[in-house]
Amino acid sequence: MKSEQQTGVFKFILHELKPKGKIFTPFNVISALTISAAAIILFIRFTKGLGSVIHASQDAPWGLWINFNVITGVAFAGGAFVVTFMVYILGMEKYRPIVRATVLYALLSYIFYAGALLLDLGRPWKVINPIIGNSFGISAVLFLVAWHFILYMGSLFIEFFPTVTEWIGLKKQRKFFVSLTLGVVIFGIALSTLHQSGLGALFLMAKTKIHPLWYSEFIPILFFISSIFAGLSLVIILESINQRVFKRIMSYVFKSSHKNIMLSLAKTCAVTLFVYFSMTVLVFIHGKNYVYLGSPWGYWYLLEVIGFVVIPCALFIYGYRNLNLLVVRLAAVMVIVGIILNRLNISTFAYHWQENMIHFPTWMEVVVSLAVIFVQILVFRWIVRRMPVYTESPEWVGSNVEFKSLTKNIKKKRQWKVLAK
Repeated sequence: MKSEQQTGVFKFILHELKPKGKIFTPFNVISALTISAAAIILFIRFTKGLGSVIHASQDAPWGLWINFNVITGVAFAGGAFVVTFMVYILGMEKYRPIVRATVLYALLSYIFYAGALLLDLGRPWKVINPIIGNSFGISAVLFLVAWHFILYMGSLFIEFFPTVTEWIGLKKQRKFFVSLTLGVVIFGIALSTLHQSGLGALFLMAKTKIHPLWYSEFIPILFFISSIFAGLSLVIILESINQRVFKRIMSYVFKSSHKNIMLSLAKTCAVTLFVYFSMTVLVFIHGKNYVYLGSPWGYWYLLEVIGFVVIPCALFIYGYRNLNLLVVRLAAVMVIVGIILNRLNISTFAYHWQENMIHFPTWMEVVVSLAVIFVQILVFRWIVRRMPVYTESPEWVGSNVEFKSLTKNIKKKRQWKVLAK
């Protein structure tokens, strides 16, 4: 009986591997060319060494694959621990429609960005050392970050696995993994808090190398706070795109609750941006870095803080108060650009600032980084088109009642609005 069931599941998965939708689209063609070029570049990298494809040295050993894909990319995965905290801990059910998609964003981000880390290691096969206990220091920041990554990826997988069981039809397994959700969410929130700040703690060892305007003993805290509004801003943009891309398969509850959820996330982003800006000002005053403001570095710093922190904060407030999604999306885009700028300033541009040495990536590094993002998008699209991420769960799932109650509440609110008018 079990063998027949396993055979049925295997055939089902093979059937689901077939492509759905058009194959030759502009995005598919561009991504296919980029991924093919990246495969050639990676072949060269692993046969001839890192120096054949990237600009690296003893003074600037980290390239774009770490500074952008890992240090910057992980900040955008922060939306998962925020949304799961609001839904499972605070009981804010209005955010439930985006829980699965947000967890999927984060899971794929960690898988592919951790994978990008392997590309920049001189001896990538030794990445297993933190797990097997071979030649590592338990007091090292990188050791802690590595374990936080591993454990948090496992937590995200468990959080998302009920979706997989609904797709395949594994009723007993779904019940077991759902029972783990609350504990895993609490564990995952703690891990995410630690590793987001842990990435910032890496730069505490580079005080003499990073420009004083960006260096601070509070970098770990700033990294953690910025991951909140960075992750939520990415959720706003991706959900806005997905509303159009997956509108044919998206259920009523997802479509009707979109605007309300996005505006609520805008409010949260505004609050955390204000907290981040306040801490940035306190750090600036405490560091007594006024002398640098009149220099080109000072102008660059003000562009980051005012252009991509203060202005987006004001736009989020305006968009929330005036129910303007367009302004909210504009603010979210500015935040995403600002986070990329901030992380690259700390790890690349303002690194070795006294020597006027700025590390610029090669075109090959850029191609591989884009390929990582394209593969992540393709995998996300494949999963969403097959699993109940934006569609309602099967009838045998008890949680379907939650979505039905959400739908009823949304309809009631709309009816009251119509009567009020």
